[in-house]
Amino acid sequence: MMKRISSVIIIVLVMIMSIFVSSCAKEKSSVTGWGYNDKKWGGFEKKDYAGQETGPGLVLVEGGTFVMGNTEQDVLYEHNNISRRATVSSFYMDETEISNSQYREYLYWLDRTYGIDYPSVLRKATPDTLVWRHELAYNEPYVEYYLRHPAFQDYPVVGVNWLQATDFCAWRTDRVNEMILIREGVLELNMNQVNEDNFNTEAYLIGQYEGMVKKNLVDLNPQGSGTRKVRMEDGILLPIYRLPTEAEWEFAAKGLIGNLPYKDEERFSDQRIYPWNGTSTRYPKFGSWQGDFLANFKRGGGDNMGLAGNLNDNADITALVKSFYPNDYGLYNMSGNVSEWVMDVYRPMTTYDMNDFRSFRGNVYKTTVLDPEGVPIEKDSLGHLVKRVVTADENANRRNYKKGDVINFTDGDDNSWTKYAYGAASLIDDKARVYKGGSWKDRAYFISPGSRRFLDQEQSTDDIGFRCCMDRLGAPAGNDSKAGNFFKGGTKGRKK
Repeated sequence: MMKRISSVIIIVLVMIMSIFVSSCAKEKSSVTGWGYNDKKWGGFEKKDYAGQETGPGLVLVEGGTFVMGNTEQDVLYEHNNISRRATVSSFYMDETEISNSQYREYLYWLDRTYGIDYPSVLRKATPDTLVWRHELAYNEPYVEYYLRHPAFQDYPVVGVNWLQATDFCAWRTDRVNEMILIREGVLELNMNQVNEDNFNTEAYLIGQYEGMVKKNLVDLNPQGSGTRKVRMEDGILLPIYRLPTEAEWEFAAKGLIGNLPYKDEERFSDQRIYPWNGTSTRYPKFGSWQGDFLANFKRGGGDNMGLAGNLNDNADITALVKSFYPNDYGLYNMSGNVSEWVMDVYRPMTTYDMNDFRSFRGNVYKTTVLDPEGVPIEKDSLGHLVKRVVTADENANRRNYKKGDVINFTDGDDNSWTKYAYGAASLIDDKARVYKGGSWKDRAYFISPGSRRFLDQEQSTDDIGFRCCMDRLGAPAGNDSKAGNFFKGGTKGRKK
C-alpha cells in the first residue's frame, strides 16, 4: 500500500515538473513569435528576474520629490543653497559611515595585491593621520592610534580625501561582484591575485579577465561554444558602488518618508530642519531616549561632550558608526559624527540652475580606449581598463551634450556670466568638492542636511568621512512592487 502511494506521489511530482518546464519553454516573443531561452529558436534569453539584490551594508532609500536646500536660517549669509523642488530616484545607501576597520580591509587588500611591485598604490590610499594635529592641542594619541587601534575600529574613518573615497567605492564594487561570482559557482576563490591579475568588473565583462573558472553559464547560442561568461544581461552582477550625489545625500538625510501621515497621501505633514522632527537636538518623546542628544556635535565653545557623569553625547571626537537614533530610512549619523563627501563639484548656485531630476554637477563622460580594430586595449598595470574623455568631434551630432567634461556647464565655461579665478578672487575650481552634514567639531547649525560646504578633492580633515551608495534598478519601491500604477476594479491603485 505504501509503495503504491509513493508511486502515485512520484508520478504527480513528475507531472507538475513537466508542466512547469513546458510552461517555461512556451514563452515566446510578442514581436516575432520566436521562442525565448530555446537553442532551437536562436537562443535569445529573457530572464525571470526577481529584482536587484541588496548589496552588503546597504539599505533601500525610496526616492521621490522633496524641497532641496536650506531649512535653517542662513546665518553665514552665503546664499549657496536656495530652496528648490527636485526629484531623486530610488537608490541604496550605506547604513553607516565607512569605519576604520572597513577601510583597513581595503588597505590590506591593496598591500596583498600590489604591495611588492607597486607600493605607491598603498601609500596613495592610506588616510592622512596627521590631520589630527593642531598647533595648540595635544592630539598625538589620535595620530598614532585612531586608524589602527581596535578601540577605534568601528569609528568612522577620517583623513580620507575625495579621490581616496572614490577609489574605495570602485574597489568595493569589484570585491562584491567577485564574491557574487564565487557564491554562484562561476569562479573559484583565488587569494593569489597580484598586480593586474585581479578581478575587475568592467574588465571581466569585456573579456579582459578570465580568473579561475569553476563553471561558466550554459550558452544557448547555436553558434556558441556551449558555455559563456556572466553578462550584465544576466542580472547577477551589481551596479557600481559610488559616492552619493548631493541631492541623494540630502534626500536620504532628511528621511521625509517618516512624515507621510498616510501611505496613499501625496503630502508631508512636516518639513525637517534635522533628520528628525522638531527644532530640538534632543529626543522629545517619552521613553528611554527622552532628553538624549540625537547627534554627535559640538554644543558650544569648549563643550564637546558635556559634564562628567552625564555626557550629553558620550563622544569627545567621533562616535561609533552605529550610534544615536537612526532616521526613518534606518540610516545612522546623517547628522553629526563626521561630515561626508558627496560626488558633486561645488558651485554656489547649484540649487538654482540644477536639473530638477537626479540633480548633479560634475559629469565627465569617458569611453574605453580602443585599438585600431575597435577592440578595448589591455588593462593597465593595476588591472583597470584605460579610459579617456570623449571629444567634441565625437559628439558633433548629439543634441543632449557636446563636450565630455561638463563640470563648468553654464557656470564657469565660455558661455557663463562668471569664471572662477582660483587663488585670486575665489577658492572655487573644478576640484572643489561638496561635503554635507555637520561633524563632532561643528555647532548645531551645520548638522542640518541643507547645509553645504566644500573642500579641495585632494585635501582631508579630521572630521570628514564618507559612505557609499548604489543605484536602484527597476521598480523604485522595491522588488515586491509594480513598476508604475495599475487599475483594478475601476479605481487607481498601488501594490501595498
